[in-house]
Amino acid sequence: MKISRLAQAGALAAVAAVALAGCASSSTSDSSASASATASIDASLTGTITAGGSSAQANAQTAWAAAFTSVATGVTINYDKTLGSGGGRTNFIAGSLDFAGSDAPLSADETTEAAATYTSGAVNLPIYLDGVAVAYNSSISDSLNLSTETIAKIFSGQITNWSDDAITADNGGTALADQAINVVVRSDSSGTANNFTNFLYASDPTDWTWAGSGTFPADITGVDAQKGGGAVATEIAGVAGSIGYLDNSAIIDGVSAASVNGIELTSDTVAEAFTAGATENSNGVDGDLSLKFDYDAINSDADAYPIPLLSYAIIPLEFTDTENADATISYLQFIATSTGQQVAAAKANSVPLPQSILDEVQATLATVK
Repeated sequence: MKISRLAQAGALAAVAAVALAGCASSSTSDSSASASATASIDASLTGTITAGGSSAQANAQTAWAAAFTSVATGVTINYDKTLGSGGGRTNFIAGSLDFAGSDAPLSADETTEAAATYTSGAVNLPIYLDGVAVAYNSSISDSLNLSTETIAKIFSGQITNWSDDAITADNGGTALADQAINVVVRSDSSGTANNFTNFLYASDPTDWTWAGSGTFPADITGVDAQKGGGAVATEIAGVAGSIGYLDNSAIIDGVSAASVNGIELTSDTVAEAFTAGATENSNGVDGDLSLKFDYDAINSDADAYPIPLLSYAIIPLEFTDTENADATISYLQFIATSTGQQVAAAKANSVPLPQSILDEVQATLATVK
């Protein structure tokens, strides 16, 4: 499901010239949705959408907002990526956001809390698909492969030097330089951390004994903790010997993504992981579209990248403040079109969601009021 250069160029043109219907569709999307994307945006909409959360979504949100407001010029969209996924969910539950972006759906407790804030509760709508990169300082190696076991041992502090025999074995017997490993992690509550640690715990509970969590285990000492994906990327690029976890869109110059078990992080391999392992996991609220990953199924697929990341828009079924409801619903409806997905793919290097998922998101949004 790799996006062609033509499709990427079309998506960028959509942002720059509002030629939203001109984007090419990928093999998983329906071109008819692209053709109607511009018409579905009401140019007379007004209001200020206040949202925030996932830093993984940040580049996509920038592109989506630019495309949407090029048509709905009376709408302002403010997305605060500094909150992180955990902060996004917390602020949404408190009623201070029109929607939250999160790389993890509301927990059971958060679902209950949201129901106390919003009549009829809140739902998690998939809008963004990518992979969690095992990201390293590019000076370490031109290419790097790490097994699940080696990753677990590096991040738990069992492997501390790049010349370790396990890393050498993962790379066909080629030893890396004798250099200390600097492990960079998120200090804030992060959906990227949640996806990364869920993968480790499900795939290698012997070497990684901590259950998946949005916060990196506090009892693992000696790590370099940074707030936000951007800060993690900057630290990895700037500190020799560094490795960390990042949404693929956050990779910058000086940072590279390792192959995991010999599988590169690409649009194709992430799409394969979603197809192989995404399963329904509703929070029980009508219209909720939460999913979870079956890592056994993903790890059994030789073409699937083992650490996919699915990110959500969290939205009430009934807005307590209706002033910006129409604009928020319309914005999310745009995101959940093949055109919206292609815009994100071009800007954030994300993977367009299958049309079947987008159709389900549209069906839920049609019930929101």
